[in-house]
Amino acid sequence: MRISEIYASLQGEGLLSGTPSTFVRTSGCNLRCRWCDTPFTSWTPTGDERTVEEILRSVASLPPRHVVITGGEPLLVADLVDLCRRLRAGGHHVTIETAGTVPLETPVDLMSISPKLASSAPDPETPSNWRQRHEATRRRDEIILGLLEQGPYQLKFVVETDADIEEALGWVADLAQRRPSGIDPARLLFMPQGRTPEELGRTTAWLAGECIRRGLVLAGRHQITWFGNTRGT
Repeated sequence: MRISEIYASLQGEGLLSGTPSTFVRTSGCNLRCRWCDTPFTSWTPTGDERTVEEILRSVASLPPRHVVITGGEPLLVADLVDLCRRLRAGGHHVTIETAGTVPLETPVDLMSISPKLASSAPDPETPSNWRQRHEATRRRDEIILGLLEQGPYQLKFVVETDADIEEALGWVADLAQRRPSGIDPARLLFMPQGRTPEELGRTTAWLAGECIRRGLVLAGRHQITWFGNTRGT
């Protein structure tokens, strides 16, 4: 597995915000979000090849019981299934953070799915035809529906405009129509876009008002507020 970094910090996003967690960040992604805050795992992926055994030793050297496997796009890595199985067998709670575009059935305690809206697409002039590739890949409803069935989940949408909110709500309505149990509104989270504390503060102030008005759940991106946009946090 190509690993960019492994470190202990606090979960900054979602239902487990504030939980001490070990982050295992894979490198490599099939999308190119224009506002990606980990470009070293997508736009210019870097990292070292590590075996599952090496990763397990690194995780064991850190104190948190919760482990977050993130990226990049971790579901691109076939060894993820073995890693998750062994982490859970060792008593760890495992969260996988994914964009929901790659099908992979793996044992998990929380499937954290962050579908990418139209506004995430890179500039049309981006080399290697990435705008078209991103658009062709970012919405895969069949895959998201399959991931939702693998266990407890959360759906997180990064938004910065009213149009983003409307697109997300329409997308969730489409998913709910195809899922007998629907989508739990308590597990539907709206996160402000922002790569710096200042940008995030502006978007959060706007989104907080929208969440109150619309009855939506606001989810912070606390890692940026707490630490800045810094690796290893």
